[in-house]
Amino acid sequence: MTDNGITYITDDIVQVQIPLPYALNIVNCYLLRGDTGWTMVDSGLNTPPAQSQWKSALNHLNITPDDIEKIVISHMHPDHFGMAGWWQTLVDTPMPVYVPIGEKQQMDMFYDSDNADDFYSWLVMGGMDDGHSRDVADGFNQTRNAAKPYPIRQDFIYPDQMITLGSRQFKMIHTPGHSDGQLMFYDEADELLLSGDHVLMKITPNVGTWPQTEPNPLGRFMDSLQSLTDLNVKQALPGHKWLITDWRGRVEEIIIHHKLRLIHTLDAIDADTQTVYDISRKVFPIDRFSLHEMRFAMAETLAHLDLLEIQGKVTHDNGDVRRYQLI
Repeated sequence: MTDNGITYITDDIVQVQIPLPYALNIVNCYLLRGDTGWTMVDSGLNTPPAQSQWKSALNHLNITPDDIEKIVISHMHPDHFGMAGWWQTLVDTPMPVYVPIGEKQQMDMFYDSDNADDFYSWLVMGGMDDGHSRDVADGFNQTRNAAKPYPIRQDFIYPDQMITLGSRQFKMIHTPGHSDGQLMFYDEADELLLSGDHVLMKITPNVGTWPQTEPNPLGRFMDSLQSLTDLNVKQALPGHKWLITDWRGRVEEIIIHHKLRLIHTLDAIDADTQTVYDISRKVFPIDRFSLHEMRFAMAETLAHLDLLEIQGKVTHDNGDVRRYQLI
C-alpha cells in the first residue's frame, strides 16, 4: 500500500520517499520495525521539504522520533547521510548513527570545508572553464551544507558481519563503485536486499572518480556487480526509483551499459577532444545539465577514462589541465 510517498513493503518494512532538490528528486529511505523500536536505513538530505515529509511519515505510522532506535547509513553521500544529525537533535538521548567503516576516509575529506579548493582544482584539471568551475564548486558546497548538523557520534559497521535491522538479521555486503565503502544489507532468510545505490532500476548509479575517491572505482564497481549475479534476491529495495524483482537481469543490464559507455568514451577522444570536460560533453548531453549534474557527468567520464587507461587503451599527460590520447 502506498500513501503520499509511504509504502508498506512488508508488515515490518516501510519505504519513505524523501524529496531532493535535484533532477533525481526522490531518495528512498526505509524504516524497519522491531520489538523495541524502529531502525532507519538512510535519512535524506536536510531540507525543509524533507523534514516535513519525515514528520508526515511518523504521524502516519503513529510513532515519534523517540521510537527510532538507530540510524544505519548505506553510504556517505549527502542524500543518504544528510539528516542523521538532524534526527539526533529531536530526542533527548541521541540515537546511534552507524556508518560503513569503508566510508570513513571519504567522509572525513568530503565533509571537511577546508577541501573546497581541492574540488575547484579538480574541475579545472578536468578542463572546465574557471567560471563554470567556481559555480559548480559553490553548488557542491551548498549540497554539503545540507548535511548539517553532523551527527554528534558515529559508530562503524563492517562488511561480512551481521546486523539487526528491526527484527531481521542482515549480512552486510561491501559494494564499492558508487561510493568506496557502500554496504548492502542482505536478509538471506527472505532473500530480501537493501541495495542502496549500487543497483537501481531505470537509471544507473553514478560511478565517478572524485578528488577523494580510491583508484579505479569503475573497475571495482564492475567486479562487485559480477560477484553479485548469483546472489538469490527475490526483491531488492534500492535508494532511488523502483523496487527490483529481476535481480540478475538488472545487474547484467548495468554491466552491459558500462561496457558500451567505455566504447563511447573511447570513440569520443580525438585531436580536438582530449580533456575530461570535452569528452564528457560528447558522452553526455551536458549542455542541458544543471550544475549538480555537470559534476556527476565529469566524474563518471573520468572513471571510464581511468579504467580505459588501466586497460592500456588511453594515456594522459600531467599538465595543469589533463589531456587524454589514444594509444
